[in-house]
Amino acid sequence: MLFIDNDTVSKVLSMSECIDAQDTAFRGLPTGASVHRPRIDVYVPTEHEDDYYRWGTMEGASKELGVFAIRMKSDILYWPQDEHGFWKEEKYSVQPGLYCGLIFLFSTRNAEPLALINDGILQHMRVGGGAGLGAKYLSREDSHTVGMIGSGGMARTYLEAFAAIRDIRKVRVFSPTKANREAYAKEMAEKLELDIEPVDAPELAVEDADIVAAATNAMQPALLGRWLRTGQHVTDVRGELDEEVHTRADVVVQQGVSHSRPRNEDPQHMGEGYNRGDYMAGSEEELARLPERHRGGNIGGGGGGVVSTFNDLASGRIPGRTSPDDITLYLNAGNQGLQFAAVGSVVYNKCKELGLGRELPTEWFLQDIRD
Repeated sequence: MLFIDNDTVSKVLSMSECIDAQDTAFRGLPTGASVHRPRIDVYVPTEHEDDYYRWGTMEGASKELGVFAIRMKSDILYWPQDEHGFWKEEKYSVQPGLYCGLIFLFSTRNAEPLALINDGILQHMRVGGGAGLGAKYLSREDSHTVGMIGSGGMARTYLEAFAAIRDIRKVRVFSPTKANREAYAKEMAEKLELDIEPVDAPELAVEDADIVAAATNAMQPALLGRWLRTGQHVTDVRGELDEEVHTRADVVVQQGVSHSRPRNEDPQHMGEGYNRGDYMAGSEEELARLPERHRGGNIGGGGGGVVSTFNDLASGRIPGRTSPDDITLYLNAGNQGLQFAAVGSVVYNKCKELGLGRELPTEWFLQDIRD
């Protein structure tokens, strides 16, 4: 069994492989060759008045790849406002700047534990790869410009994914903190050899862009529908779009569909939170600490009626873009657990091939007592 850290993941995983692995795994869902369990979070109040503990998991498996993965994360959440009055979600494990997230990979052929993988790099890559997959099927083939709202880790892998599937030449980036957007522009221009311009307002990033992405941790809509132009392809990270983005889109596709029960059908508070499959402890006063989106609200609007998924698109059951003037919208969420199985399999196989990763005795994880 291997322990694979973030540095090793960054050495072996390319964005093209990340996109292709998800494409293959997602196509197995309608045939029964793949399966996923949507994300479920467990919230517990802490002794502080301004934060909450959250344990989150998601799972997926692929018969073709021969693997099952569970992604696990342990966070303290809190919600500060920045100097512009925008709410953000922040988190840590043990102390600010440290995080705890792991992917546990198993063989579906003999149930052997295969690897424990730090989730930091792989998490960003699988989300960026998911956005790239949507752009591959929905953006115009002559897309050359990107409007990026956000300058964090997801904004970096989103741009890397767009550049992997389209001939991107020009990028405009906005984030509320000038230093952050300027640092993003410098770093990503050097990494991808692109012309990247930091701009002072989000609508300036969106105008004239062929591909538009909201990749933020904002607690309110970061991308507004009134900024959109015909022919654009739009994607998100956390649903940070307003209602008008959904109503203006000619084609709306969601990566996958999650199913859950409403809270009033479950005495243990399942389905109350943002992921619609959360279990939440706490008194009414303690639950009031949580932003509305964690208590069942959403950042933006729309999306409730979306039934078309990536598999509908890839199989031809829906046409996708039918005109260069269409505005297409890809909601980049729904198959998270399967993403970790698909991309985790790529990382594990390459580490085995190259002799990378730290060996852990498999017997540490086995026992002779039937459980």
